[in-house]
Formats: sequence, structure tokens, C-alpha cells
Amino acid sequence: MSSSTFEQEVAESRAYLMKFARLQLRNESWAEDAVSETVLAAIAKPQAFERRAQLRTWLVGILKHKIVDALRQHGREVTLGQGEDDEADPLDYLPFKADGHFAERPADWGNPEQDLDNRQFMSILEACTEKLPPVQGRLFLMREWLEMGSEEICKELSLTPTNLYVQLHRARLRLRECLELNWFARRDAA
Repeated sequence: MSSSTFEQEVAESRAYLMKFARLQLRNESWAEDAVSETVLAAIAKPQAFERRAQLRTWLVGILKHKIVDALRQHGREVTLGQGEDDEADPLDYLPFKADGHFAERPADWGNPEQDLDNRQFMSILEACTEKLPPVQGRLFLMREWLEMGSEEICKELSLTPTNLYVQLHRARLRLRECLELNWFARRDAA
């Protein structure tokens, strides 16, 4: 592959990388910086792309590292709740009975792994993620999409493990509710 063809393919992936970075960072300038650094890194060392994966997959791998760097650099700019005494979230209690069991049985999700290959599902998942409160969205993306460990997240953002787990729990409940309303219920109705 010639270097101009490689550079062109990298440039064509920029819009996808921006979408991914915006979703992770929720800050336009940070996302732009991370994508620019990714593109520059890829173009600087095209020989590092060994064709063991698709170009876009390889670029996202680089971008994940740039996003983690951006989160570390800008991590203290987001104000996070600092304790277990945060105001109770009504979503924590709605789906459960006093004994801890579900008040209503969750909707049948069918085969979620198969849905991951579905672009429409991914669009709805991204929309649901964007609707999360900023703190919950950021923590969820750091943990689940960037695959950062809980200890690392707590250290980077000066959170207690309890606060992290509470925020992740709330984020997952909101995502579940959003997906059940906007994907699984709609799919079952079809």
C-alpha cells in the first residue's frame, strides 16, 4: 500500500474516530485533540499497521490510548459527587421490591451479542449513553468501553470505590431502562 493511499484511508476514518472520541470524552476540543494525535501517530508510523486487523480497528486502538491520556490530563476538570451520602437516585429503587427482587421481570433481551453487530442497535446504545448524566456517562465509558480498571479510575478521578460502584450501578440501570424502551420493546412490537 502506498503511503498516499494509507494516508487517504486514515483521513477517511476521521469522522468515525471523531464520533467515537466525542462519545467517550464529551468535549469537542478534547475529542479533536485525541483524534488529531491518533491520525498523526498512524501517519508517522504506517509500518506499525501490520494488517492483522482492519485499519479502523487499529486506529480505534490507538485512539483509546489517546482518550485515556486525555482523561488523565483533563480528569480533574469534571466535578464528581464525593460520597455515599449523595441524594438518593429514584432509579435505584423503582425496579426492585423491598426484598431486592425485581418488581417487574426485565424484558427478554434475546441474544444481545447478536445485536452488537447491528448498526441500528449500536446507534441506539450510543444515544442512550449520551443521555446519561455526564459523570455517569464518563465513568461508564471509562470502565466498559475503554476497559480501564476500577482502581485506575478511582485513582485518576480521586473517587472512592464505593462512589464509583454506585455511579456505575446508576448508569447501568439508566442504560437498561433506555434500551428496553428504545430497542427491545420496539423490536418485540415488530
